Amino acid sequence: VFETSAAVASGSDSTLRVEIPDPQLWWPNGYGAQPLYQASLELYQADVLLDQREYQLGLRTLELRQQPDEWGRSFTFVVNGLPIFAKGSNWIPADSFPARISDAYLEGLIRAAAETHQNMLRVWGGGFYEEERFYDLCDRYGILVWQEFIFSCSIYPLNDPDFLENVRQEVIQNVRRLRHRACLALWCGNNEMEWGWADWKWDRPELGDLKAAYDRFFHHTLPGWCATEDPDHAYWPSSPSSDTPFENPNGQGQGDAHYWDVWHGRKPFTAYRDQFPRFMSEFGFQALPPLATIRAYADESEWNMTSYIMEQHQKNASGNSLMVGQMLEAFRLPKDFDSLVYLSMVLQAEGIRYGVEHWRRHTDRVAGILYWQLNDCWPVASWSSLDYFGRWKALHYAARRFYAPLLLSITDKPTEQDVYVTNDMRETWEGSVRWSLEMLDGNALEAGEEPVKAAPFDVTPVRRLDFSGRLSDDLRREVVFIAELWQGGQILSRQTAFFVPTKHLALAEPGISAQLRVEGGQVRIELASQSLARLVECALEGAEAVFSDNYFDLPAGRAVSISAPLPAGWTLSQAQAALKVRSVYDSYAHGAAK
Repeated sequence: VFETSAAVASGSDSTLRVEIPDPQLWWPNGYGAQPLYQASLELYQADVLLDQREYQLGLRTLELRQQPDEWGRSFTFVVNGLPIFAKGSNWIPADSFPARISDAYLEGLIRAAAETHQNMLRVWGGGFYEEERFYDLCDRYGILVWQEFIFSCSIYPLNDPDFLENVRQEVIQNVRRLRHRACLALWCGNNEMEWGWADWKWDRPELGDLKAAYDRFFHHTLPGWCATEDPDHAYWPSSPSSDTPFENPNGQGQGDAHYWDVWHGRKPFTAYRDQFPRFMSEFGFQALPPLATIRAYADESEWNMTSYIMEQHQKNASGNSLMVGQMLEAFRLPKDFDSLVYLSMVLQAEGIRYGVEHWRRHTDRVAGILYWQLNDCWPVASWSSLDYFGRWKALHYAARRFYAPLLLSITDKPTEQDVYVTNDMRETWEGSVRWSLEMLDGNALEAGEEPVKAAPFDVTPVRRLDFSGRLSDDLRREVVFIAELWQGGQILSRQTAFFVPTKHLALAEPGISAQLRVEGGQVRIELASQSLARLVECALEGAEAVFSDNYFDLPAGRAVSISAPLPAGWTLSQAQAALKVRSVYDSYAHGAAK
């Protein structure tokens, strides 16, 4: 316990300072613990207590480091002197009716972000300033907050003195309310308004006064207010922005970027590999929510992507057609609506994985990734990884893998497979990568093992393999490339890559087997297959189960062990009866229709 006091003279300010020897430092999730101090402030006049405040404090230093480099200027958050790679997502209001948000539900969302190795949430400027309990949770779970002022995608009357005064009071109140937070990383002026002035045809003569007002407010007035009220946190004018007003807001040289050419522009997922932003603060792809959530708003008669109800539960006017269009580039036509829901989720997970793994292979250039979006405010088809009820979509399981501190990834080209290990940990990692080129039935064509010594906070190229000499056009449909990360006789992760789209793979009935046992309140499931099972989904019918892993590839002859909490009151036999397993093979019809 540390205590101090100071006299307060009439008409003047007073400052209390407490020196804490050997402080316990607060760290973002994955970099260390989150010790929190409780500070109690009391204001007395003589012996009469006039006011009292309680604060939750984490002790840390934080800066946004922007330094010239060979590509332009860096955009790296540095905590306690250590450069942090930001891994996270975008946060929107958790309900269209905020009064319905319970403490348990809110904590479930933040905890789910932390459980997938996320360390940053961007509080989107199109939402609202969150309550204290949101920031309490981010403090506790080690989630840095990119905090935007609540301006988004619109032109505001910033040349109106009365409006400006209202905004001033709003800004001062919220900066004073949040500036002490350990989780607070950045103040950002707005969402996508600079982009609007630069590229959305806002810049017209009749709007010249409003553009000048925007320039004055976000580049001079607002940063001045922030510097006065909170000199300890960086200010950023807009997201995205190059920090050069109205010039190249999504540039690759400096600042942060939003990239929507895959979703809105229908570019393939490979287009992500053309992007090298200094900080990717927004990109995304939609999926339907799980069928259990769709049941909450659509009768079975409406289970069609073009039905009235399905299109009304879609924020993006062309969203359902965009999903189906990309789906048919990757997968065969689904045999029914349930299969379409499943394919939409694995498609989203695969697309976002493609981008994240690419940027994590270039951490010398890219300093952070925030996908759009973490959560939903109502039951709907959307870009989220957690649906309105908090159910994990395939993307959220994928995030647990692609945001892992130790990442094995593959750059798959037409006949080449390049293997990398990304290490976000403080220690050097030593182990090996075992790789093989196999037929889908498990017959190995080539195999090898490479020792790996992955330095801390670095990317290690492991092996470049070129199979052009042995892959005919037909054989490409029948093979899979597999890479596995091993240490001390234990497999840590597995990646697969292919030479044709999944729809062209010569998949056979995988013959998946499942062995279940109950141990320590968990149901443990060991899965194996006779032929490659692509993107395996497990579910316990009648229960809301979150598995240790899900929506993964299961190569022939290999076992995968996963677990989930055993539902209350359930027996092993109930879990065995409730377990449902499917893969891509089960999503389409086989043979001619009769």
